[in-house]
Amino acid sequence: MSSLIKNQIAALVTFVVVAHLIVNVLHGNAHTKLGVGLENWQQLYVIVVILLAPLVALVLTWTRLARFGVWLLLVSMLGSLVFGAVYHYVIISNDHVAHLPPGEARGLFRTTALLLAITEVFGVIVGAIGVRKIVNSTKIDNV
Repeated sequence: MSSLIKNQIAALVTFVVVAHLIVNVLHGNAHTKLGVGLENWQQLYVIVVILLAPLVALVLTWTRLARFGVWLLLVSMLGSLVFGAVYHYVIISNDHVAHLPPGEARGLFRTTALLLAITEVFGVIVGAIGVRKIVNSTKIDNV
């Protein structure tokens, strides 16, 4: 993969992961203020897939392991998107945007749930573009 393409992809990954992290922190704050807890397995999933995996992907995209980084970004953002969509918009619980407990942080919760979905869709797109660029550059390198 050319250095220019790798740096462009890494810059996009950096942007999407940092934006996603900021929104995650704000969303976690809303969870805390509203007392919306998660099951132990959900908490583990959030820490590993939604928080840590994108950060690891970000670091890897700036190294010789960029190929693994964009794949990890794609998988983690897709996993984050599905998890968030199911729990914020499908399953009826106190984690659903229309069934939140009373509190001042309801607006923050709803806004950040939507922003999470947006950053995750963008993350999936950036990951998919990165993977496609890698596949194309690998074909060229092997010719």
